[in-house]
Amino acid sequence: DVLLRLAFLYAASGLSLQQAAARATITGLAQISDVGLMKRMRNAEPWLQALVASVFAERRSIPSLEGVLAGRRLRLVDATHVKVSGSSGTDFRLHYVLCLPSLMCDFAEVTDSTGGETYTRVPVQPGDVILGDRGYCHRKGVAHVIEHGGDAVVRLNSNSFPLLNGDGTKLDLLSTMRSLKEHKPRAWQVRFEANGREYAARLCAVRKSTISARLARERLLKVARKKGKTVSPATLELAEYIYVLATGGLDDLTPEQILELYRVRWQVELGFKRLKSLFQLGSAPNRDPTAVRSWIYAKLLAVLLIERLGEESRLFSPWGFPLEGGKSLAGVSRSMRCIPGRGLAA
Repeated sequence: DVLLRLAFLYAASGLSLQQAAARATITGLAQISDVGLMKRMRNAEPWLQALVASVFAERRSIPSLEGVLAGRRLRLVDATHVKVSGSSGTDFRLHYVLCLPSLMCDFAEVTDSTGGETYTRVPVQPGDVILGDRGYCHRKGVAHVIEHGGDAVVRLNSNSFPLLNGDGTKLDLLSTMRSLKEHKPRAWQVRFEANGREYAARLCAVRKSTISARLARERLLKVARKKGKTVSPATLELAEYIYVLATGGLDDLTPEQILELYRVRWQVELGFKRLKSLFQLGSAPNRDPTAVRSWIYAKLLAVLLIERLGEESRLFSPWGFPLEGGKSLAGVSRSMRCIPGRGLAA
């Protein structure tokens, strides 16, 4: 109990080791030095990681979105970098999965800077629909989602994800995009190869507005100038379009619905902004790798417990504990929030 309070005092409160140790001493929590706290944080990594995993395991089932995704779980995946004190680059990555509509985290993993973004990190359950940006557009990762009974919607990276037409020939992405009429979305049946086999998918695309296309081209040119490179005319033209890949289990959705589905992926970016602004996740206060991982897990544990408190507060138990037989009604509180004029008072 004392060690967990110390971890929260140090990580969740945004204090330095010296400040946390001093506050613990003054408040009577523990007589400990900053070096002693560092050693305990270093040793606490597997314990804090296990606590995070236990919070995930105890969570109630998260409701799926109504309508087209009824009965399916919608998950948003992304990663953010964490720097250590005095560093100018990425030292660690926090891989993070949020569920909609609850915006609760249901998976997290901490890796060093070599741990890349890939769907293969994410445990997939049958029926899952997982959204990712271009960083997750790898054939092996998308195949991993399909093989575990899920579906993926991912922003297409044409350089790392070649597509095939129905007859097995290579898809010409630029020519395909040129066939779009004005700003009406359209879909094409495609295939891709991974793990020695072929998988079916759909390419869904829409032409950007004039302003959005111009801004996209300007961003490409700006990045190229910084790196001393040039941008090909084909790349500049492709910047005028948004194109995403949807795997075969989503064929019942229209191109408009697929694109709207991808649009909600921005919620995971907002989740990271909350972690970095409210919990100062972006920069770790020391350089010890093990202690930094413990620091990240302690912050994540605090976020998960705050989420749990928020969820429980919407429909609290006057008797102070959850009833075993009440689990089947766990979604009632969420349903009540969707009905105008209904709530705890009702």
